[in-house]
Amino acid sequence: MKVGLIGLGNMGLPMAENIIKAGHELVIYNRTASKAESLVKKGAKVVETPAQAAQEANLVFTILSNDEALEEVTMSQDGILAGLQEGGIHVSVSTISVDLSEKLTSAHAASGQHFVAATVLGRPDAAAAAALKVIVAGNKEAREHVWPLFEAIGQTIFTVGDEPYLSNVAKLGNNFLLVSMLEAVSEAVVMVEQYGMQAEQFLEVVNSLFASPVYKNYGNLIAKRDFDPAGFKLELGLKDVNLAIDAAKKVSAPLPLGDLVKGHYEQGVENGWGHLDWSALLKTVEALKKDN
Repeated sequence: MKVGLIGLGNMGLPMAENIIKAGHELVIYNRTASKAESLVKKGAKVVETPAQAAQEANLVFTILSNDEALEEVTMSQDGILAGLQEGGIHVSVSTISVDLSEKLTSAHAASGQHFVAATVLGRPDAAAAAALKVIVAGNKEAREHVWPLFEAIGQTIFTVGDEPYLSNVAKLGNNFLLVSMLEAVSEAVVMVEQYGMQAEQFLEVVNSLFASPVYKNYGNLIAKRDFDPAGFKLELGLKDVNLAIDAAKKVSAPLPLGDLVKGHYEQGVENGWGHLDWSALLKTVEALKKDN
C-alpha cells in the first residue's frame, strides 16, 4: 500500500519506520527534510508539499503536535485537501480539539474524501516497538481500508465509532486521566519524602496496588527525576489539558481537577520547564511545598 506521511517528530519517525518495515511504500513530507534521510535509505520518497504527499498516495497520515499545524497542512493552498482525490483518506494521529476534528471531517466530506481519526496511546519507545494502542473512529469502509497500517504501528486497536471526533474525545479523556495520575503521584511522593521515605520504596507499594504500566513507568521517571530528554513535553501536556477542558465545556461536563492541573502545568512552563517530560509536574508540586 502506498502511504503519504506528514510529521517526523518523536512519534512520527518510529511509526514511519514500522510502516516501511511492514512492506508499505512511503511518501513523506516534513518541514525539515533532513529528518527523512534514514527513511529515504529504506526506500521512502520525500516530496515538497503536503498536497504532493496526498496526491501520490491518495492516503495520508498526519502526526503533528497541535491544531494549528494540522489545520495548515490540511487546509492551505498546497495542503492535503487540495491533493487528495475523490475517495481519498486522511488519517489524523494527532491529539487535536474536537472542534478541529469536526471541521476537518466536514471539509473532507465536501470534497468527497474521508477523514479518519486514529489517536494513539504510548510513548516514543512504544511507537518504536509497534506497541501503541490505536483508537480509531471514522467511516467504516475507510477505516477498514487503512486497517493494515494500524496493525503496522499498533499492538491493540480499538474502534470507538463512525464519527472521527470520538477518537479525539477518547484520547483527551485518557490524557486527562494520565495528568490526574501525574498530579496525584507527584503530591504523594512529595509528602512521603518529607517523612524520610525514598520515592522508590513508596512506589514499589503503589505498583503492587495499581498494576498498571502507567504507574510503573511514570512513577520510575518521577522517583529518579528523569525528565530530560522528554518522551512527551510538559508544554504539550498543558496543551492537552486545555483541549480536555474545552471538550468538557462543549458538553457542559466540568473538570475541576483539570483546572487544578492546568494551573500547575502553566506554572511549570512559566518556570522554564516546558521542554521537560510532562512528569516533571513533580517540580511544580515541589515548588508549592517550598512556597508553603
